[in-house]
Formats: sequence, structure tokens, C-alpha cells
Amino acid sequence: MFRGRNTKILATLGPATSSKEIIEAIIVGGVDAIRLNMSHGKKDDHAKLIALIREIEHELGRPIGILVDLQGPKIRIGSFAEAGVTVETGQTFRLDSDPTPGNADRVQLPHPELFGAIAEGAEILLNDGRVRLITQTVGADYMVCEVQSGGELSAAKGVNVPGTVLPIRAMTDKDRRDLDFAMSSAVDWVALSFVQTPDDVADAHKIIAGRAGLMAKIEKPSAINWLDEITNLSDGIMVARGDLGVELPLELVPGLQKKIVATARDQGKPVVVATQMLESMIESATPTRAEVSDVATAVYDGADAVMLSAESAVGAHPREAVAMMDRIIRQTETEPTYVVIRSSWHPEVENTTADAISAAAKQVAETIGAAAIVTYTTTGSTALRAARQRPTVPVIVLTTRRGTARRLALLWGAHSVHTRDTRDFGDMVERACRLAVQDGIAGPDDQLVVTAGVPFGTPGATNILRVARIPKA
Repeated sequence: MFRGRNTKILATLGPATSSKEIIEAIIVGGVDAIRLNMSHGKKDDHAKLIALIREIEHELGRPIGILVDLQGPKIRIGSFAEAGVTVETGQTFRLDSDPTPGNADRVQLPHPELFGAIAEGAEILLNDGRVRLITQTVGADYMVCEVQSGGELSAAKGVNVPGTVLPIRAMTDKDRRDLDFAMSSAVDWVALSFVQTPDDVADAHKIIAGRAGLMAKIEKPSAINWLDEITNLSDGIMVARGDLGVELPLELVPGLQKKIVATARDQGKPVVVATQMLESMIESATPTRAEVSDVATAVYDGADAVMLSAESAVGAHPREAVAMMDRIIRQTETEPTYVVIRSSWHPEVENTTADAISAAAKQVAETIGAAAIVTYTTTGSTALRAARQRPTVPVIVLTTRRGTARRLALLWGAHSVHTRDTRDFGDMVERACRLAVQDGIAGPDDQLVVTAGVPFGTPGATNILRVARIPKA
């Protein structure tokens, strides 16, 4: 199942995609990795989906990555005496610790730790930013605010505090239980929500302990201030544009998307662009022109993967959404402008043998017109280096670790193959040639650029580059 494109598709499962038939259909149709959203559904349901994915993976013979997305802390207001209230621009509105149902003048904020963290003059957003408050007076258990932008409120609406680093860790007790479930289910990626500082990433890394890739979701303004450090500590990055667009002016999000993608690419970390990419396809069989341009922009930016959320989880047209995203990616990657943009970006080559060989592999492959670059890797580090160079030919990744092959399903340009251990370098080259022909990537008399580390099985020890020619039939 060689895709013939570089940018990957990550799709969220839900009620619309819960049967084996539809999951297999969207994988065959273009999905490279699956997202399970722990904000919805029960663990038993997620366990069944994981079993179905692994069953389909075995039948198709293609590694499928599974990403578990942790819910993270949910800061919400309390209840109201009526079904809902309307607050007016200019009025005073109070947030306090009193559990008495609220009214148009006040409501409970059942998060006592916030009262000591939010300063006077801070901005508070309620109901996904539809109601905007500015704090005037802050006490030990209350805040008196001026309503800058009024609107409707009802029970348990979300609270965002854009300009404040909140004294809340990224993982709740629920997240820790969900993370235990994810590790026991041998998933490939864990997406960490509510990342504010590098410490949040470090905390999750200690628990995961290398058993899965850790993908930090950049959705809080404070994370932007620590972007380099958070990216360095993470195995991957997700541009969570939905929450960024709530906590920041919408006009800033496109520029931040480019900055986040560029930072991840510079550090050689897979980066996923997410949220509302084909939103109208939740109901419509076709997207808007703006949505098509949005997906194409992520491809032009160099994202490793683009993500479907509600479009595939609860939408009426999940197969069509996947097919549309696949077509947009394929077309964009053939555009002359895309080729120019990709070739104009040159990552800095680190002063290591492995990085030098990965950079040379791209140059050699393009100079001699090779059909593909082949990397032999245990942990995936060699494949990450090869993909970071953004070569014009596919990267065939051979690995003896099934988990590595699955994790690299989100890596730009990587065609991962789980294979048995190799006897020696000659055996590896012979196998690379055979698999390249078998998967339709190369043909007789084509050339391959092969990189590996000897002795085999030593992580990060890439020290050989060889040009191999596939024997004529």
C-alpha cells in the first residue's frame, strides 16, 4: 500500500467510524494513522477499536499508527438557576466559589486555585470566547469582572485565561488512568493536552518512558513562549488550532501555524496540523474552497500530517472526507510552487556522521535520479533524519520493530516496512531492492540510495551510504 504522497492523514474515530468495514475503508482510502479521543467514549469502546485496527493492519500488511489524545484539564463554570442567562456588555459579572446556582450577575468558578493566579486586568473568556471578561477586583475566593463582550451562558461552559500560566498540571487523574490504558494497549503516540511549559512534557515523559511517542499539543499561548524547549522535549508536535483560536486573536493563528511547523521541522520532529480542516464535510459531501486552501497551506508549510476530527468521527461523509483530503494532498504535492518551496528550505546539518550521511543521501538520490532512499533503523532516528531533509524521492524505512514502523506512519515521506532481522549489509540491500519492487516504488534497473548503521541494531549509528541497482528481470 504505497501511497505515492508524502504528507500523511491522521483520522479520528467515533460513532461514524466504529465498524471494521468503515475503518478498513478509510485506511484503504488514505488514512495512515488513527486518533482516539479520550474526551469521548469508554475505555471498553476504545479497546475494541484498537483491536479492530490491529486486525485490519494484519490483513492489509501495512503498519497503522494509533494516537491516543488525552483530554487534559477542563476548566468550566458552575450551574445556573435557569437553563441559561444573557450577560450584557458593560455590566459587572462575578465569578466566585459559592456553589449556589448562578444568575445574570454571578456564577461559581469551581477551581479555587485560579483565584490566586489571575491578576487584576486579566482577560477571561467564557463559552469558547463568546463572552469576554476583564477582571477588576480579585479576592481570595472571588473575582469581579467587567463584561467586555456579552452573550449567552449556560451551565458548565468552558473557561479560558489567555494571558495567564495557570497553576494546573497538564495531566488530571483521568488522564493518568487513560495513559495507563494507552500504555497497556501498546498504542504508538500519546497527544498531551493543556501544555503550558516544558515541565508538563517532562512529567508525561517520565510516565511513558519511551513506550510511545509523546506529541505535545500547542494550544495555549504560554506554550508559544516555550516553543523551542517544548519541541525539543517532545517526540512530535500538534498544532491545535481550535484552542489557539479561542485564546488568541484569530488573525494570529495562521502565522503561528507556520512558526510551529517550521520549529518542528528544524528539530526533525513530526508535526500535525489539526482542527476544522474540512469542517463543512461533517454535514456536506463537499468542502468549501477555503477549507481546500487550508489543507493545501498545511502541505505547503511542510506539515508531516493533517488531521480529520469531527469530519471522520461523527460526520455524515467520513469516506468522502478522507478521499478529499487525499486528493488535495496529492494535487498540492505536484504543484510547481510546492516543489520550489520544498527545495528552498535547507535544514542545518548537525556535526554528526549520521546527519551528514542523511543529508548526502538526499543529494545523491536527486543527482543520480534514484527511485528511493532506503533507511534501516531500529528506533526510527535514521528515518527522522532522512525525512527532515525533505527529499524528492520516497523514503523506504526498514525496521525490525513493529512499534517503530507504526510510529513512523505519521512521518513525512516515510513508507515503513516491518521486516525480519538482517544477516548483514548485503542481505539488507537485497531485501531493500525486493521490497521496493514489491511495493511498486521502483522497478528493474532502478537505483536506490541505502543508508544504515553498522553494527546493526545500534541506535543513531548511521555510518554507511551505498548506491544499489535493482537487478534486471
